[in-house]
Amino acid sequence: MPTSDARRRSLTAPEIAAGSPGRGFAPGRSLRQGGKVLPEHARGHNRSLLLQTLFHQGAMSRADLSRETGLTRVTISDLIAELIADGFVAEMGVREASGPGKPAILVDLDRAGHRIVGLDLSGSDSFIGAVLTLDGDIVVRREVALPEADDVVSTVVDLARTLVGESHAPVLGIGVGSPGVVDDRGVVVTAPNFGWAGFDLEGALRGALELPVLVANDANAAVLAEYTFGSAADDVLLVKVGRGVGSGLLASGQPMRGSRFAAGEIGHVTVGTDGGPRCACGKVGCLEAWLSVPSLTARLAEASGAAARESVLRDAGERLGIALAPVVGALDVSEIVLSGPPDLLGGALADQTVATLRARTLAPSHDGVRVRMTDQGQDIVLRGAAVMVLSGQLGVS
Repeated sequence: MPTSDARRRSLTAPEIAAGSPGRGFAPGRSLRQGGKVLPEHARGHNRSLLLQTLFHQGAMSRADLSRETGLTRVTISDLIAELIADGFVAEMGVREASGPGKPAILVDLDRAGHRIVGLDLSGSDSFIGAVLTLDGDIVVRREVALPEADDVVSTVVDLARTLVGESHAPVLGIGVGSPGVVDDRGVVVTAPNFGWAGFDLEGALRGALELPVLVANDANAAVLAEYTFGSAADDVLLVKVGRGVGSGLLASGQPMRGSRFAAGEIGHVTVGTDGGPRCACGKVGCLEAWLSVPSLTARLAEASGAAARESVLRDAGERLGIALAPVVGALDVSEIVLSGPPDLLGGALADQTVATLRARTLAPSHDGVRVRMTDQGQDIVLRGAAVMVLSGQLGVS
């Protein structure tokens, strides 16, 4: 079950507040806001508020929902009837009686009524897809070998179509985590590994599959999973390490994408003035050249003995700390989450990252910055893709 922590709320675009499916986690209204909600947006706003409350707190009576949300009982009854008719909410039976009077009927999100298809295109040798419940649990998983560049789109479409066929329930939407810079319309601005530049991946998939599709950078998807299904704070930076190095950032619970949608592209930041390995981009000493799984694994293979291996890991951790210190200092990030192979990123590497951050940021303001491994494992992008769909289609995160 999702967390019931009261801080969880949906970050929805104005079109969601207006009651139309849209791109979730865009700058816009939070569900529990202090400002005025325009009349034409009120119904969509209230609908999302109900779904968000049930998503995180579980089955409740209509009276409970009224007290929790501040909406009138008439409004609650009207919206619940609508959501039941739409197949998103179901009555769960009566609450066990604890006193006189008629027992209350409990309602909850119909967690088995829909499925989500998530795709992770960030792997070095394969694409992974899954069918997920609304709670982010994976019920079907499929993997296909990385195709030739000319066959990427057709392979992704075939994988998604297979998963839709195996969903055995209406599909709420398809979420895709892709490498590269992705804008807020699902257009891949650049993804050199696939040879994409200005490619409308979201539009291509939507046209082929005739279902709602949402596409985001894989690290940006991953941080959403850590926030919704994990234990991330409102101000968190997730560093995703694999074939490359990227990051996703939330500030005050809001995703940061940047003016050119390239926020978090830290892999090609040069770390240090002492040279270093040559990066695939042509520069020397990029963070990715120090920290990516292939680069780090190769240097560890060359190290002789445990002490030498620890030195390699601490060196990589120091480089990561150098790259992250200005981000922590500028944005007051309270937590850094690492996503990648635990045997590489945990232990000495993470410890050295913390030490470098403390040495390079203001004490005591940033002494408490936490660095930890994700608890989402290898499924983090798939689950983040599910959050994209939940937020975009239901206003839930």
